[in-house]
Amino acid sequence: MSRMLVDKDAIRALADILTETGLTEIEISEADSRIRVARNVNVVQAAAPAVAAVAPVAAAPTPVAAAPADLAKHPGVVPSPMVGVAYLTPDPSSPPFAQEGQPVTAGQTIMLIEAMKTFNQIKAPRAGTLTKFLVESGSPVEFGEPLAIIE
Repeated sequence: MSRMLVDKDAIRALADILTETGLTEIEISEADSRIRVARNVNVVQAAAPAVAAVAPVAAAPTPVAAAPADLAKHPGVVPSPMVGVAYLTPDPSSPPFAQEGQPVTAGQTIMLIEAMKTFNQIKAPRAGTLTKFLVESGSPVEFGEPLAIIE
């Protein structure tokens, strides 16, 4: 019977990263070991109906609460292909890859997502006008989260 060694310090460090960044899961692998830490996302989903129940009382929050859901269904949405941190510029001193209101071509890099210390180019899936970024540079993003709208 073999005994698996668990690096409790690594697990705690990953859990701290989840808490600090607001991510729901993170995974690292080295040689022949792999550690995956995930947070229960049902707590976030359970909180959403409570906000929706309060929203009819106040007229202003209703459009704000409905906006993210509407944007996720927008036909021009560019979803995040991974969990990571979004960056709109190649480095802090450079101009953004693309700007709101400007045309983009299919395959043009519009942002980067850093995942596991690797920067992944997020390219425009179609030509059009980048009408809106839905994330800020340096913000954590989840898989499938809307990043931008291209019309």
